[in-house]
Amino acid sequence: MDDAVLREVFRTAAVPAVVLEDGVVKLANEAFARALGQDADALRGAALGALLPPVDGEVPTPLPGTIRSYRTSVAGVPARVDVSAALTPAQSGAVLGSAALALALPDEDTAVPRVLLALSRELAEARSEDQITAAVARALELLFPARSFCVRLVDPRTFALTTLYARGRLRPLARGRLALKAIAVERTGLSRAALEQGGVQIVERDVPLFAGCDEASAVPLAVAGQLFGIVNLEYARGGPGDPLSDASLLYQVANHAALGVRNLRSVEELTYLKTYLEDLIEHANALIFVASRAREVIVWNAALVRLTGVAREEALGGDLLARIPPEEHAAVEAVLARGLSGESVDGFETRLLAAGREARIAVNTAPIFGAAGDVEGVIAIGHDLTRVRSLEAAAEHAERLAGIGRLVAGVVHELNNPLTAVNMYSDVLVEKLQNAGHDPADVEKLRAIREGGQRIQRLARDLVAYAKPSGARAELVDLASVLDEAARLAKPALKEMSAVLEQRLVPVPPVEGNRPSLVHVFVNLVRNAAQAVGEGGRVSLALEQDGETVKVAVQDDGAGMPPEIAARAFEPFFTTRPGVGIGLGLPIVQGILERHGGRIALDTAEGRGTTVTVTLPVRGAGAER
Repeated sequence: MDDAVLREVFRTAAVPAVVLEDGVVKLANEAFARALGQDADALRGAALGALLPPVDGEVPTPLPGTIRSYRTSVAGVPARVDVSAALTPAQSGAVLGSAALALALPDEDTAVPRVLLALSRELAEARSEDQITAAVARALELLFPARSFCVRLVDPRTFALTTLYARGRLRPLARGRLALKAIAVERTGLSRAALEQGGVQIVERDVPLFAGCDEASAVPLAVAGQLFGIVNLEYARGGPGDPLSDASLLYQVANHAALGVRNLRSVEELTYLKTYLEDLIEHANALIFVASRAREVIVWNAALVRLTGVAREEALGGDLLARIPPEEHAAVEAVLARGLSGESVDGFETRLLAAGREARIAVNTAPIFGAAGDVEGVIAIGHDLTRVRSLEAAAEHAERLAGIGRLVAGVVHELNNPLTAVNMYSDVLVEKLQNAGHDPADVEKLRAIREGGQRIQRLARDLVAYAKPSGARAELVDLASVLDEAARLAKPALKEMSAVLEQRLVPVPPVEGNRPSLVHVFVNLVRNAAQAVGEGGRVSLALEQDGETVKVAVQDDGAGMPPEIAARAFEPFFTTRPGVGIGLGLPIVQGILERHGGRIALDTAEGRGTTVTVTLPVRGAGAER
């Protein structure tokens, strides 16, 4: 046998051994290094007496043909060490020189409890699966020296491998093969059917995972019927130990490890659940706060921060009543008292102080119970009533307007025929009396009658247009021609103010809609602009395409509108010219554009005029029906 083969056999031998020269280590095999918890290369040059502490002041020296056993401490653990000389220089006649066998076995009188105690302590302090497997590996090295072992942790639901620690060279495909003997499954209370369904093999004999090992023992890491992993302990031919004698101690290690993994997973799940619930509360689309028995705020979510302007850090730890107006304190304290007595309260309304104003809220409250069953605080979940009340008011207003519209439509229908007669006959009489030379004062009176009748008829037409929108037929409409017509029809209003109209019209695709209705829109907007400018003011009319829409901008250089007026511009029956109009012009325009799938926007400020922008889809997606 050549030196290379001999060295490899020595290196991988299951029995711990060193090559000495004058008591100094020239070469240590892997088993010896593992027994001492050190690296084999690091042992070279070390004195054997430093590695194996003296007994009664005498350094252990291997003598040919003898075995000396004594108790000492190896790697900090009490152990029994057997020392002998296997080869002498004369016997070997090779480069190995003198080979000393030093087998370190745990002193079971004191070592096992200490190792298991240290393992329990390390498992309790572990914060990751890697720390778990490292702690188990250290215990296995001390309790079962010169054995190969593998610690594998799995997901208890899917049995998917999550962590692996192996000491030795694994066979091909051994890494993911999970197998347990039927007796081990029964001993640990696992479900055979569940294991087999999850891909765990149930075998009659443990099959080694490591190259060079002939015997094996696989023990499950199981708690309460759940599998958290498997520990495999394996034996090389001629090496120390055997599955039968090691089984009891291996199960103790496995039980400790299983509890450690279960506890770690429980902590991780609780941490995840806590984080998940905190995120859920923080980002919920509801107002959520929690008060302790001392009324301290312990939860204040993002919705409350947005509503009140009070930062979370500012609210936490403070008195809840500091966020409530004084006149609401008594009612809030009463609800908190009911919650602390274990009672839930639904639909409680109160107010919160919010950035210089007060926000009305409605909440449902419930007690929060501690682990001992005592009420530790009160949680409140609610919503902002400010927006709800605004929507309710808007709905009531819309309902009133709808009623007015129905009434107006009926009244206008009854007035229309008499008004037509008044307008027609007054017009005829004006022409007749004016040509017959009658008193000009009488003619002027007739003109006033005619203008009054026409004004009433226009008003009636506007009321009907608002109450019963037109259902006129839709067609393809050229907006440029519509704007030209609107400019002609608005000339009297422009002339009255001596206003100048500027037009910037570029070719755009047609829109689908009702031409008369669109003409009405832009006549109304140009007239409004003309009435807003001063003597000799300017009104501009611009048309352009913007992607899939066309835009019309009607701009004036008038005085503009203050914010409070602009905010009500599209409100029905709101007008800044009492006696001239009834405030339906812009609401009618808005209604027509919405039926065409369009939008209207107002940009105004005092001192810089007003721009009204109309946007319509090209070729009429959403044309008026």
